Amino acid sequence: MKMSMLFPLVLLILGSYKLAAATVRPEFIVHNEQWLIDYLDDVSATYPHITHLYSIGKSVNGNDLWVLAIGESPTEHILLRPEVKYVGNIHGNEVVSRELLIQLIHYLVDGYGQNKTITRLLNTTRIHFLVSMNPDGFAVATQPDCMGIRGRANARHYDLNRNFPDYFVTNLVELQPESRAVINWLKSLQFILSGTLHGGVMVVNYPYDNLPGGRISRAYSRSPDDDVFIHLAKTYSYAHSTMHYGHPCPRDDDFFPDGIVNGAAWYLVSGSMQDYNYIFAGCMDLTLEVSCCKYPADDQIESHWNDNKDSLFRLLTQVHLGVKGIVLTPDRQPIFNASVNIAGRAHGHRTTRLGEFWRILLPGTYTLEVTAYGYKSVSYSLDLTAKTGKSTEDSDVKRTDISVWPDNAQNIALLEITLMESTGEAVASKDRGLSSSVAGQSLNVCLIICCFLWSSNSMPPLAK
Repeated sequence: MKMSMLFPLVLLILGSYKLAAATVRPEFIVHNEQWLIDYLDDVSATYPHITHLYSIGKSVNGNDLWVLAIGESPTEHILLRPEVKYVGNIHGNEVVSRELLIQLIHYLVDGYGQNKTITRLLNTTRIHFLVSMNPDGFAVATQPDCMGIRGRANARHYDLNRNFPDYFVTNLVELQPESRAVINWLKSLQFILSGTLHGGVMVVNYPYDNLPGGRISRAYSRSPDDDVFIHLAKTYSYAHSTMHYGHPCPRDDDFFPDGIVNGAAWYLVSGSMQDYNYIFAGCMDLTLEVSCCKYPADDQIESHWNDNKDSLFRLLTQVHLGVKGIVLTPDRQPIFNASVNIAGRAHGHRTTRLGEFWRILLPGTYTLEVTAYGYKSVSYSLDLTAKTGKSTEDSDVKRTDISVWPDNAQNIALLEITLMESTGEAVASKDRGLSSSVAGQSLNVCLIICCFLWSSNSMPPLAK
């Protein structure tokens, strides 16, 4: 057979493969649990190169809590690549959350390799979707039901958003299987940023949810990262079509300036998953109230997706805001469980087994403090003030710009820090970076890389 006769056949085969590697957009309806399981399984089978389906545990009634991971390396963590997550349906009757995450999953896998914005995000981030944390509650919820409570709790009638260890008071509520599964999940992966989707109002709620001393009167409960949380919350609310107006639900008497609210200033919650994520797991978590009606009719689902899709995407990009790095021994071995703090901010983070750390920070000047057992503590001044331009070099440090995000964005720093043993001497790096002494303590900064981030006012347009 001549080559000219083979050529059309090759085109046909490639074209058929292209069509096979795609899923049909899910309908804009409320899907049942079996459909959800089948859909996640289908996505995982269709896109094995960018998705990974796994279970983190089971509900009271034995339903798997399925998570779909999406990214360029879906089955394993890549050094310094941040892990982010969305959790839906923690209250079983708040179903818009499920459908938004189903649509976002399709949007990402369908756009990968086709849309530069989506491809960049998935090549630099691994995103985990727990679409339904409370499948048992969802199973008994009824449609339509805008303000009811049927299906809110799990099968044992526990509110899962009151079921986590609390920083301010002792939470005596029995830990439920769904909550325990999430806690173990947080221990297995160092998540950096998270959003938990709810319904019944439209606002972004940020920590803290509780106040010290068991107080019962609501008041603003400011976290050490209050500035960052406000930025993240506004990133979501201002990308939403109406949330930022502050009063999007006609029946609701509350007014939320900018569409955001501090949790305890709104109402007090003990044992919230949001505060647990932030305080105990080192993950900045927001509560995203995404619909005025908890369980609306099917014909409202599409409008909720259109209202929230840009917000859901833009919030994910904010994980690349701030500083990330690696803490190493002098022989360049990672130090596990080193404490990495920002001076003046409590809830310091611990390094992973690969020595990694991340802190979401706004542009500014900070002091990074690193301590580890058996090593000298060090501190380092970070200047994250917004800068533009190409690679620069001065007497202190070589700075290399990496165009990960748009060229008009601001800069962040990637640090690789070597700690000296507490009984040893500082060893200067001969071939890269700088060696310096800070307050009489040895510090060897091997490399500083400035990467581009996505600021909230310099977002590229999303594909329609």
